[in-house]
Amino acid sequence: MEINKKLKNLLYDKDRSWYWLGKHSGVDMSTIYRIKNDESAGTDFSTMEKIADALDVSLDEFRTEKER
Repeated sequence: MEINKKLKNLLYDKDRSWYWLGKHSGVDMSTIYRIKNDESAGTDFSTMEKIADALDVSLDEFRTEKER
């Protein structure tokens, strides 16, 4: 599953918005919306770390099945 779909599901499960994610992760909203719209060729580790921390999940949530 793609990162944007995983994030969409996590945000839905936690009743949070993309805007909330940007504010609580400290990630710039333009980056959040690039991820949301699947326009991010590769999101760097520090960005994903901030997002995972804001959502209180492990970075493993964003790994693909091949990586596990």
